[in-house]
Amino acid sequence: MTKLLVVDDASFMRLSIKTMVEKYDFTVVAEAGNGVEALEKYKIYDPDIITMDITMPVMTGIEALKEIKKINPKAIIIMVSAMGQEGLVKEAVIHGASSFIVKPFKEQTLIEVLNKMKGRLGKEA
Repeated sequence: MTKLLVVDDASFMRLSIKTMVEKYDFTVVAEAGNGVEALEKYKIYDPDIITMDITMPVMTGIEALKEIKKINPKAIIIMVSAMGQEGLVKEAVIHGASSFIVKPFKEQTLIEVLNKMKGRLGKEA
């Protein structure tokens, strides 16, 4: 079972992602509503993959991405952004994001990206 940390300031989006992924070989070990919580929960739960919203209060997804990458440069982080945030997505990729998904997205798209990232687990170690 692949462990996920789902980070989004919208609780409905966290629930939506959790509902989609748990039908497959993924388990959500923790959720966070902002970048500060994401960092704390990353340290506690050591997830295999993180889905990270870009625009959040307290600490943005890009700031959290940078902090998590300092802890583990091989962390697999999938940025989740709304339409029109291409510039932020590029910035996230520059700072080490593994992939990105644009909201709104279909379950199939999310699972395809997660499975692709799951294939990287262990190979980069």
